[in-house]
Amino acid sequence: MKRFADLNEQEILALAISNEDEDNRIYRSFADALRESYPDTEEMYDKMAQEEIGHRDMLLDLHRKKFGDFLPLIRRQDVKGFVARRAIWLNRPLALDATRRFAEEMEYETARFYRRAAESAHDDAVRHLLKQLAAAEDKHEALAHELGKKITPKAREAEDQTSKRMFVLQYVQPGLAGLMDGSVSTLAPLFAAAFATHNTWSTFLVGLAAAIGAGISMAFAEAMSDDGSLTGRGAPVMRGAVCGAMTALGGLGHALPYLIPHFYVATSLAFAVVAVELVAISWIRTRYMDTPFLQAAFQVVVGGVLVFAVGILIGSS
Repeated sequence: MKRFADLNEQEILALAISNEDEDNRIYRSFADALRESYPDTEEMYDKMAQEEIGHRDMLLDLHRKKFGDFLPLIRRQDVKGFVARRAIWLNRPLALDATRRFAEEMEYETARFYRRAAESAHDDAVRHLLKQLAAAEDKHEALAHELGKKITPKAREAEDQTSKRMFVLQYVQPGLAGLMDGSVSTLAPLFAAAFATHNTWSTFLVGLAAAIGAGISMAFAEAMSDDGSLTGRGAPVMRGAVCGAMTALGGLGHALPYLIPHFYVATSLAFAVVAVELVAISWIRTRYMDTPFLQAAFQVVVGGVLVFAVGILIGSS
């Protein structure tokens, strides 16, 4: 790996050409990933990719004039000082805001590179072109920063709606399913153990086992339900992780009070936690699933009370 200060002018031009080609491909990858859901933003990334190709061609022409047709192979990873880029363009689905932040950071780094390269260049033509490209990249950075504002309000509203819909599909739905399962299904074993033993530590262990077991089960069930290619529900591993984590969290919520050694105090607190969990589930369904709060609360409370009663009856028998 070479230091930037050790590069000669031919290597600087070759590195700049490689960077412009890479930036073009990144923008094209963004455009391809966003084409179906965000057509207006996709069009802007296509235009930015075309400009990067123009920059590359200008650099190539200058390199041929100064050094001939042979282009040394030198890339970002061969030079110290460049920030390693996370390959977010490989993610599917691709988050809209993440691409905007990435593009802004990318253009800032590229403009800084051109300014430093211009300072070290001895040839007037090379120095002039590098300064010209630095100014162009500054404009790109501003465009990346303003990317969301450049789109018409109507198109922006449509993209925001799509983004919200994808967020619900990929995170809210699996998380809500997990929270409901963890909060409701673990009630029966937990309170059965509580009223059967009146031992808070044993009850906590049962609740802990039920929560973790349910979390693992729901994680695998959600991950294997579909691959997200047709439904747009995102990566199976991510959905499974969200669903499993929320399932375990829902079960642990009313198990943790049984760390208190006093049975009736722990049970009363567990009752209160269950009530909070059911209200939270109802609110999430109202907020993201467009279910009226009273209807959501009624559905969740009825299911919770039935499971809760089964647990107490079995434990008390």
